[in-house]
Amino acid sequence: MSFESFNIKSQIVRALNNEGITAPTDIQEQTIPLIASGKDVIGISHTGSGKTAAFAIPLLDKIVRGQGIQSLIVVPTRELASQISNEFNKFGKYIDFSIATIYGGVAIGPQIRQLSRADIVVATPGRLLDHVQRKTIDLSNVETLVLDEADIMVDMGFFEDIKKILKAVPHKRQIALFGATISDEINQLKTKYMNNPAFEKSEAHVDDTLLKQYYYRVDQKEKFSLLVHLLREETSDRVIVFCPTRANVETVSKNLRSNGIKANMIHGKIKQSNRLKVIDNFNKGRPKILIASGVASRGLDIKGVSHVYNYGLSHNPEEYIHRIGRTARAGESGKAITLLSPGDNKVFKTIVKKYNVNIENLECDDFSRVQFDSRSSGSSNNKFRDNKSRNKNKESGPRSSWKKVQKPPGSSKDQKMNGNRKRRVKYRNISDDKVASKIKAAKPKRPVRNQ
Repeated sequence: MSFESFNIKSQIVRALNNEGITAPTDIQEQTIPLIASGKDVIGISHTGSGKTAAFAIPLLDKIVRGQGIQSLIVVPTRELASQISNEFNKFGKYIDFSIATIYGGVAIGPQIRQLSRADIVVATPGRLLDHVQRKTIDLSNVETLVLDEADIMVDMGFFEDIKKILKAVPHKRQIALFGATISDEINQLKTKYMNNPAFEKSEAHVDDTLLKQYYYRVDQKEKFSLLVHLLREETSDRVIVFCPTRANVETVSKNLRSNGIKANMIHGKIKQSNRLKVIDNFNKGRPKILIASGVASRGLDIKGVSHVYNYGLSHNPEEYIHRIGRTARAGESGKAITLLSPGDNKVFKTIVKKYNVNIENLECDDFSRVQFDSRSSGSSNNKFRDNKSRNKNKESGPRSSWKKVQKPPGSSKDQKMNGNRKRRVKYRNISDDKVASKIKAAKPKRPVRNQ
């Protein structure tokens, strides 16, 4: 099938050809006709499936310039908002339309000016509702609302915001909802707000001719040394090392730099403006190694990744598919390498069984053991304070002899406290009988002086 068979504008087909996009993917083939016809749609697809084009193409085809905001796309993060706007501009570069990208953390004035002439708006939930409350956005002409990465928005706590947005747009509107999973909250949206939606799913597919998957069995204490060995020995372009937690991301990143390997990191607690800068630099190869949490496995515009390393697996087996989907894209080959410690065995067996992945076990070559500081980058700042507290404990006796002792009533400090405030608590070593007796004794009240 070709894009011409969808009867879309020739200018859009021309722009797609310029980007090397000549045939639709599964999710595009399933959803473009439905969205073009105005039907509500739920699309389930994985990273790299071409989901953005699945809704961008029909929305661009329907746009009438100067008729107000006709399409509203809501996404979880500013990175994804910027990426989707860029895709719209690529696919629609030969047609006349205006798009506004709305997210927090930046000045609101330029956004208001963009909104005054926009035909399409891509927005994050919080800043969008900010504009709604300020009455700086007119949603009365919205015909199509797209909720992209809806499952992520729910996980990030935006469920109530989504419901507010649904109430802010016209009652008669089309809804297209995209994500990787269907949760109870998504089912609630489907039941309450959508009109008999079509359900389309693009199966997770791994092209074994392009993506090679391997795993090493390694003890947890040797995992970092093996990672350093592989990063130095493997011929690679850009590399993403996925870690299960934010603390892992910070610790691995810090230790790689200590061992002379340039790497940057990204996780959900880093400011969005900084995350955008990290992704931009990574796409330019500065540096070529990115240590990431699950935030980088979906929705971000990351190109040219030759290797994906799993430095530990997520408890959600589906996350593995999202991670390895970051390599072997656009016809390029790639490798996905998992460092499997005993704690990962259970979820690994689930992944192999559920997704029938073709993954090869490799034996560990001899590799040098390197130093690894298990403290996260934040904890190292407290080194002096921790040493000081340890010395204090050492001087004051064993920890087991410490107890929580409340100051006796009637003390001068206790009398000054308000009723709603918590009583001050003092920690003392009560192994000393003299100290214990002093704590138990209440101070006598001061006599009232004659005026």
